[in-house]
Amino acid sequence: MFVTHLECSSTGERYEAGKPHNLSSAGKPLLVRYDLDAVKAALTKAVLTSRPADMWKWRELLPLPDRAAPVSLGEPETPLIPLTKTGGPNLLVKDEGRLPTGSFKARGLAMAVSMAKHFGVERIAMPTNGNAGAALAAYGARAGMRTFVICPAETPAINVHETAAYGAEVYVANGQIDECGRIVGEGAAAGKWFDCSTLKEPYRIEGKKVMGLELAEQLGWELPDAIFYPTGGGTGLIGMWKAFDELEAIGFIGKKRPRMFAVQASGCAPIVRAFESGAESAERWENAATLATGIRVPKAIGDFLILRAVRESGGAAIAVEESEIAQAVEDAARDDGFLLCPEGGAVLAGWREALKRNLVTRDERVVLFNCASGNKYPLSDKAGRIDLNNVDLAAL
Repeated sequence: MFVTHLECSSTGERYEAGKPHNLSSAGKPLLVRYDLDAVKAALTKAVLTSRPADMWKWRELLPLPDRAAPVSLGEPETPLIPLTKTGGPNLLVKDEGRLPTGSFKARGLAMAVSMAKHFGVERIAMPTNGNAGAALAAYGARAGMRTFVICPAETPAINVHETAAYGAEVYVANGQIDECGRIVGEGAAAGKWFDCSTLKEPYRIEGKKVMGLELAEQLGWELPDAIFYPTGGGTGLIGMWKAFDELEAIGFIGKKRPRMFAVQASGCAPIVRAFESGAESAERWENAATLATGIRVPKAIGDFLILRAVRESGGAAIAVEESEIAQAVEDAARDDGFLLCPEGGAVLAGWREALKRNLVTRDERVVLFNCASGNKYPLSDKAGRIDLNNVDLAAL
């Protein structure tokens, strides 16, 4: 284990790594820090290549001690798929829908639950718009933990039912995800459970950062020109930015960084508003609404970290309309046979908007993150109807 300590993302205050934590005393997310010189001495690209292609191959850059077995459902390396007809050969999608429970939430929750089990935690809880709750419930079941999940009323029924199927105690509430999070936080303070909310414990980000580690290796240790990421809580965007710094420190990549684009829906775009106004943090977005439920987050606790990564990279925060999201999903499915989830549709729409603004060009290598399987979401019924007793083949 190469972890040295935890660090407040705002003040730099240090915390002991060998016990469970939520936020720092400043109320900000904690980040895991490593002895990167020791990692550099222990890990080579050749050793990495020899290991099974899953998230645990990166164990020197993960917080779980060597002696502790991960809580795993088999988290594979996810593929990069070109959207050749939709965007050209340089437009790649990293398809996170191939992970257990069908979304990239599996990465973060596999790590968070593994660490919680290592620390002896028996009851875990979170608010969710859908996929995170399902992943928490699945890994909680795998670990033998009792799991509690609170969902906003607009959470898709399939996600609510999936979460309950894994044995979690699921509650649907009349509010937004941050309001559900308040209840989870109050329960944690009362000792009812451990709070696994986005960035309110330090280990989900370590699981999510593996997206960036994988991406670097898949592209031959040459990072893309730009990354478009569907941004609600922003754990993955923050995690990848952290991963790139760690890879540079151990000598696996150089100083080049992709421009990071945080994509939100126009009906819930607090990060975009803060980016455009020059603010360092984002005000809560009232009356949040979007069909891309995974990015319907009115207030993100890591807002300042998202904004910092976007600005340091020379990227941008972009909002897209609902009609643009739906059109992007339809186009990629029809033209390239790739069924994006709505959040994946949002990033494709965000890339199109960035092209219009000359923020990217078609000859640049761009990676879009499709955060979940499109099959987990409602699809429009476009099937025709025929009478098998009176079929007109000429009309088909």
